Amino acid sequence: MVPNEAHQYTGIVELLLHFGWTWIGLLAGVNDSGERFIQTLKTLLSQKGICLAFSETTLKMTHLTEYYVLYSHLIQIYHVIMESEAKVVVFYGGTTSMVRLRTMLALGEMENINKTSVGKVWILTAQVDCTTLTYQMSWDMHVFHGSLSFAVHSNVVKGFKAFLQVQNPFEANGNGFVKQFWAQVFLCLFPNSNAEEQVSGTCTGEEKLENLPSSGFEMSITSHSYSIYNAVYATAHALHSMFWPWTKYRAAVEGGMQELQKLQPWQLHPFLRSVSFNNSAGETVSFSESREVETGFDITNIVTFPNNSFRRVKVGRLGGEAVPGQLISIDDNRVVWHQSFHQVPPLSLCNSNCPPGSRKEKKEGEPFCCYDCAPCPQGKISSQKDMDDCVGCPEDQYPHRDQSQCIPKTISFLSVKEPLGMSLALLALSLSLLTVVVLAIFVKHQDTPLVRANNRDLTYTLLTFLLLCFLCPLIFLSPPERVSCLLRQMAFGLLFTVTVSCVLAKTITVVLAFVATKPGSRMRKWVGKRLASSIVLSCTIIQVGLCSVWLGIFPPFPDSDMQSAMREIILGCNEGSVALFYCVLGYMGFLAILSFVVAFFARKLPDSFNEAKFITFSMLLFCSVWISFVPVYLSTKGKYMVAVEIFSILASSAGLMGSIFAPKCYIIVLRPDLNSKEKLIKKK
Repeated sequence: MVPNEAHQYTGIVELLLHFGWTWIGLLAGVNDSGERFIQTLKTLLSQKGICLAFSETTLKMTHLTEYYVLYSHLIQIYHVIMESEAKVVVFYGGTTSMVRLRTMLALGEMENINKTSVGKVWILTAQVDCTTLTYQMSWDMHVFHGSLSFAVHSNVVKGFKAFLQVQNPFEANGNGFVKQFWAQVFLCLFPNSNAEEQVSGTCTGEEKLENLPSSGFEMSITSHSYSIYNAVYATAHALHSMFWPWTKYRAAVEGGMQELQKLQPWQLHPFLRSVSFNNSAGETVSFSESREVETGFDITNIVTFPNNSFRRVKVGRLGGEAVPGQLISIDDNRVVWHQSFHQVPPLSLCNSNCPPGSRKEKKEGEPFCCYDCAPCPQGKISSQKDMDDCVGCPEDQYPHRDQSQCIPKTISFLSVKEPLGMSLALLALSLSLLTVVVLAIFVKHQDTPLVRANNRDLTYTLLTFLLLCFLCPLIFLSPPERVSCLLRQMAFGLLFTVTVSCVLAKTITVVLAFVATKPGSRMRKWVGKRLASSIVLSCTIIQVGLCSVWLGIFPPFPDSDMQSAMREIILGCNEGSVALFYCVLGYMGFLAILSFVVAFFARKLPDSFNEAKFITFSMLLFCSVWISFVPVYLSTKGKYMVAVEIFSILASSAGLMGSIFAPKCYIIVLRPDLNSKEKLIKKK
């Protein structure tokens, strides 16, 4: 009529896990059941990560001469329990063990072992009966205030309390137990008793059971009584089924009541197995396939009162009608705790929890529930208490300062909205505007000797592509997308190729123009616009071919770098084929070096407006910028890599424009007297 005790073991473990209690004590009576309880529970607790602070059994006194030994043993156990850091004690035992436990607590208080009030959460098993002996009814019950107790499921039976209220030992109809119980709890004697007269007087029958404290007698039906109540009705239903006229056993019981007295218990088993009925409490009573009643356990909270009474408050359920999918269900809001606890639910741990941002570190020689806390290593977090190890964040997140959580990384790329990007954009626009002004000056003075002497169309082409070179960084400042990534390097490579080609064409034109002026020279036919256009076009076609191969094999594409910066996801453009990227740069460098060499040898030609010396200086600047660019570009990451490329584009373009066109603008605007044919043909 009671559930299997193994379910209660599992329920105790689940209850401890529910409240996070991992450092507890065990106390049991000294008998086979107590020893089995401790050994079984030790295994289950260890499997679930719960440790024992202590495990004790109470001695059994068989002779009065053993009283002093028992007294010393109880005081010793009291000392262990009250001085332990464990706030939870699981107690297993029957009525005798409960009497011994209360005796131990009373003796401990009298010995004043612990001056301060130390509250414990007592977890009592279903076998424990809180009813005490008569002399213990006056003892303080407050130590059990807030305790949690397992009890076989019970319910209110109609009429039970009224039945108790009208009990009278003089109307017990021969029930000697009622008289014996009455005399014990009320400390009185019945008339004609052989015992000597007691101070309490004679039993009158006017005593009321409801006036007794709960520790002496509980007016509500207990789980034990409820089980007996159901057992009686289950037997009655089984007998009813057995004696039903159409049963196959009818012939065997034709003798009526006489045959009933001869009935063997085993003959009732088949009928008990199929019993299913609703009792007066409105609950269905039936048996499972393992022949156990399907009721489960109630989890009750013991609330004590100053008059040493107590009340059991149902706060949860184990099995039976617990929450589906859960072994136990508990309403934490209904649980009352001992007043000595400053935190509820109380903590019962070997040491404080390791906070988030740290991990558990085992203490040598201590149970696994006792540990130190070590901070998480750099780059890892622990988001919960008491984590065994720290974990790394996903690639798109980074650890918080206290290493307790991962924070999403911010998206970062070089944009015009940030100071660096805005500065580069303003610089690019300023240089573009300056180039437009220079172009306007040359267009306005296009018929002057200085402008006409240096291949006017080639000058316009050079200025136009310099303008585009200054505007090219604006593409680098746009969000890295598929189109912008393709345009960045292609536009940069082609624009600079045309620009450097124009410079090369200018340099070759200067050299050929000087050679062609010598008498009998055959170079006259090479001097002209066709030569310059051919140089620019042929040099550009080669670069177009390189870019086409680049686009066809492995073009640039949008990419994200999650490793370079701890708190940022850096968006950028992956160059695709790095080899082709450096081929494009190398080809531009080859043209620049070629222009530098040609201009260097032509720098001392006897011409008043010889561009060769200015081109030499401009190419020296250009090559210096791009030679420095390569190591700096490779040593930077993210948006600073883009900034280095933009700066190199602007610096090299500004060097070209400043070196080649600044002297000319000076003469055109500030020294127009030098801008004449006489000065142009004047020899040095």
